[in-house]
Amino acid sequence: MFETIKYEQENRVGWIILNRPDKLNAFTEQMNREISKALKKANADAEIRVIVITGEGRAFSSGQDLAEVDENMDHGEVLRSRYGPMMKQLARCEKPVIAAVNGVAAGAGFSLALACDFRILSEKASFVQAFIHVGLIPDSGNLYYLPKLVGNAKALELAVFGEKIKPEEAKELGLVTKIVTVENWQDEVQGFASRLASMPTQAIGLIKRSIHASWNLSYDEYLEQEAYGQRIAGLSDDHKEGMASFIEKRKPDFKGR
Repeated sequence: MFETIKYEQENRVGWIILNRPDKLNAFTEQMNREISKALKKANADAEIRVIVITGEGRAFSSGQDLAEVDENMDHGEVLRSRYGPMMKQLARCEKPVIAAVNGVAAGAGFSLALACDFRILSEKASFVQAFIHVGLIPDSGNLYYLPKLVGNAKALELAVFGEKIKPEEAKELGLVTKIVTVENWQDEVQGFASRLASMPTQAIGLIKRSIHASWNLSYDEYLEQEAYGQRIAGLSDDHKEGMASFIEKRKPDFKGR
């Protein structure tokens, strides 16, 4: 089904693994489309509660494969037809999405990681705002997410100078959830994904929706959005299970619905 990525499902977790290790998992048109397809598939699968995006080999993604770039390319059209649909599909995911950043995430690879809900960073990994080095602006939603995470001034600094962001700085800036050693990488990522998969993931989706809505709504409009989301959460099986487990003094068994 897929040639440039791997798609795997295990223990309620859907894995999307960028699989061009010899090219540092650089994006091609085919990879953009396959990631979009895999995200749609995982989001629609009731058995999947969490999605993990990671890279094969020593990189997460080095960004656009420059072998596909020529001087006559309409970069705006490339974004509209390839990267925009991929990023919109990611934004539409109601399930929690983890970027397991195993190596360098540069250019649009950094953008992809920013758009995920959680970022777990290997101690050997880094972020690079690489666009400025080829005379371009950050794209693929990069400057939509980055200022919200680090503030306008820092986002401008990172975009203009394009310097490598190492794990400890990324942690200080609030860009990552946790930093993991190479030795513990697989266990830590799997453990984090399993923890999310055991939670009331419908409520997590509603939390995501509320946070995104807060960026564009007035306070009164947000409170209405909040009430709408809480009504849905209150009717869920997970809410009933949470209440029952609290009364019965036992660990809840959430089903994500």
